[in-house]
Amino acid sequence: MKICVIGTGYVGLVAGTCLASMGNNVICVDNDLVKLEKLKQGIIPIYEPGLEELITLNVAESRLSFTDNLKYAVENSMVCFIAVGTPQGDDGSAELKYVYDVAGQIGEAINEYKVIVDKSTVPVGTADKVAEIIKSKTDKDFDVVSNPEFLKQGAAVEDFLKPDRIIIGSNSERATSIMQELYSPYMRTGNPIIIMDVRSAEMTKYASNSFLAVKVSYANEIANICEKVGADVEMVRLGMCSDKRIGSQFLFPGLGFGGSCFPKDIKALSKIAKDFDCDYEILKAADDVNQRQRLLFVNKIFKKLGDDLSGKTIAVWGLSFKPNTNDMREAPSITIINSLLEHGAIIKAYDPKAYDNARLHFGDKISYMGNSYEALDGADAMVLLTEWNEFRRPDFERIKQLLKEPLIFDGRNQYDVVRLKKMGFEYISIGR
Repeated sequence: MKICVIGTGYVGLVAGTCLASMGNNVICVDNDLVKLEKLKQGIIPIYEPGLEELITLNVAESRLSFTDNLKYAVENSMVCFIAVGTPQGDDGSAELKYVYDVAGQIGEAINEYKVIVDKSTVPVGTADKVAEIIKSKTDKDFDVVSNPEFLKQGAAVEDFLKPDRIIIGSNSERATSIMQELYSPYMRTGNPIIIMDVRSAEMTKYASNSFLAVKVSYANEIANICEKVGADVEMVRLGMCSDKRIGSQFLFPGLGFGGSCFPKDIKALSKIAKDFDCDYEILKAADDVNQRQRLLFVNKIFKKLGDDLSGKTIAVWGLSFKPNTNDMREAPSITIINSLLEHGAIIKAYDPKAYDNARLHFGDKISYMGNSYEALDGADAMVLLTEWNEFRRPDFERIKQLLKEPLIFDGRNQYDVVRLKKMGFEYISIGR
């Protein structure tokens, strides 16, 4: 099938590449000429396991190409995905300017029947507006469908190629048939393609992400209570997770959620609820808990080391909002490190992939170390903020030798409390 994907951000690049890997001819469109040139050279702007290899392979096989010529891409495609950014506005709503701009350009470029797919995360009713814009530009036949993405950063390629389910919001039998044909290779494991109306599909994306965000915040609320009453949240979590009705995913206490989806989507859904005069106390509470969790953690550091951190060196392990990505959007490290800097701390940080994005936030206010142990050398404390695999089983004897004092603040509950105390560490985690 001939496809174009407009927007080569995180969602567009992963979607376009994975669709090409199934034998489709995919044209990825972007107006950033520097990015396009890098992509043509095999330089990938994001870190996502497996993505670079797939891009290289599909470009070499002439199934995947990159251009800034949207008109050419639309004319030569049956299915056109809109995957541009929908950044958060000041009021929490999704900014739809880029979606609507692309819709207008698609309308001007349509030369025959097309299926226009909203892949960007958009509020309920956006597909109707996209259809209205396109219709004002052309008399050609087309359909607009909603096909929300459910990709976890760090596992996006795997998620796209082996999805739990695919949601297709369509009010057209013709468009539905084309989308089912497009996605049929992905569903050989028996996982469903769920067909629904367009507005329900748009709502499903926000409802899913916001539920997971609520689950994270609930885990953190329980952790904070455990800490006060003397319970161990890890034991509590295991007891809860064994109940099949609850499950284990997204029930890990820590520093809260970050990234490009959960914070933005929960605010956007709150704005939708407000616009339609619906209550949204749970959504607001989840967001409030998430912001407060970072401050509670940094206050643990102040309680131990004092409010004045002048002359204190803090070794930070992990900057990205989660492992296996270089994404710093809404990362807890931003709030925590800025707070430490404001109190006079010297920060020596290590992250395997996030330095380029971290420099956009911190500039030269922190030191970027060559490896995790280099960051520890002479530091007054170690602070773990991102649970990269390489941090899971470190050499604790070496850590103890490098630090001035054997002091670890663990924002991800990665290590065994009893073991570290036996080794002579003062180990401060969350809810334990």
